[in-house]
Amino acid sequence: MKLLLDQNLSRRIPSLIHDLFPASDHVRNLGLDRVTDEKVWSFARDHGFSIISKDSDFHQMSLLKGFPPKVIFLKVGNCSTELIISLLRSHADDIREFHDDTEASLLIMEG
Repeated sequence: MKLLLDQNLSRRIPSLIHDLFPASDHVRNLGLDRVTDEKVWSFARDHGFSIISKDSDFHQMSLLKGFPPKVIFLKVGNCSTELIISLLRSHADDIREFHDDTEASLLIMEG
């Protein structure tokens, strides 16, 4: 499972969850930090990523467009990177189940 972390999340996160989601990356590492949400969406779709974001725009796109890509919306507000990592680690099984669900396009996680 490949997670693509949006600009509003720390670019350190993929390396800190590598043991759980080894193919994950950050938009900045892929040169997508200054492109539109539509381009991030297309990249994720074309390369088999699920998008993780605190940005409600991706939440809305998921509701309008369906999937792929799948979207994990972190409803956490302004919080530390450590809290986000803890949230992803504690819900790793939920994220994997979401990934395997053939009907779900959006997973909302609250911290």
